[in-house]
Amino acid sequence: MTSKPPPPLTPDGRYVVIGGRRWRATDPAVPEDAGARLRVHLMAARRGVGAARRAGDPEAERAARDRVQIAKVALGERGTPWWDQSDRERAARWRDGLAALDA
Repeated sequence: MTSKPPPPLTPDGRYVVIGGRRWRATDPAVPEDAGARLRVHLMAARRGVGAARRAGDPEAERAARDRVQIAKVALGERGTPWWDQSDRERAARWRDGLAALDA
């Protein structure tokens, strides 16, 4: 099984460029095991959004979108930019996100 190469980063390493558009990069300080778990939660939540939309269930869609937000913030892709946070704040961000998503 081959994986896609990662998207190119901007010179400062803060953004990925996909289709000519900049998106905030995942915080490089997130440990690989935590990042993998967060990405599993993120993809499950995204599937949940799609399923809720197909079912016409706005409450389930809102819940799934909230889980997407938690995962994206924990990965550093949303919320306070990871480069503006201390090491302690960065670690708390992904630990708190995992705690919320694992609950």
